[in-house]
Amino acid sequence: MNIGVLGGTFDPIHNGHLIIAEEARARLNLTEILFVPAGLPWLRMDSPIAAVEHRVQMVRLAIGDKPYFKLSTMEIERAGPSYAVDTIAELKGQFGGGDELFFILGWDSLAELPKWREPSRLIKMCRLVAVPRPGYPKVDLKSLEATIPGLAQKVILLDTPEVDISGSVIRQRVAQGLSIGQFVPEPVDRYIREQGLYTKV
Repeated sequence: MNIGVLGGTFDPIHNGHLIIAEEARARLNLTEILFVPAGLPWLRMDSPIAAVEHRVQMVRLAIGDKPYFKLSTMEIERAGPSYAVDTIAELKGQFGGGDELFFILGWDSLAELPKWREPSRLIKMCRLVAVPRPGYPKVDLKSLEATIPGLAQKVILLDTPEVDISGSVIRQRVAQGLSIGQFVPEPVDRYIREQGLYTKV
């Protein structure tokens, strides 16, 4: 099986995540995509984020009607900061040797890959699927290759979809009492309102 892996804080999960996952699934013929909410995201350790149980429930609600989208809570169950290399290594252990993992990330994250934990080990275990992020240039794979040898052969650069939705904008809109119905699935919108999430930014 070809399995996509989409990690993130999902604070909250939004339509952009679902569009990206669907595009990757269709373009790369992926059997399923795992949504992996971060427990303690190392890139946001200084920023407040919604409680884990809320973020997990929002993912569950968002993907509930799509059988090829699955929720994995492995990063939440693992102690300490969430690192992609640890998650992919754990998934490699769970799936069979014939299964290939496709780690989905934004162009902006790919450009920052040299700062990640053990990037050379990460690319040995999976393919990287990089999707556009508005405001970020296409990644220069040659310069990244100089820092992480072998990277270019393991990256699939997608030029679509370019989705201009961000969690920070959604959180700000909730705090301002504005509608977010166009940005998140309806069950997620309802959950945010019922739970009183993001009323303060």
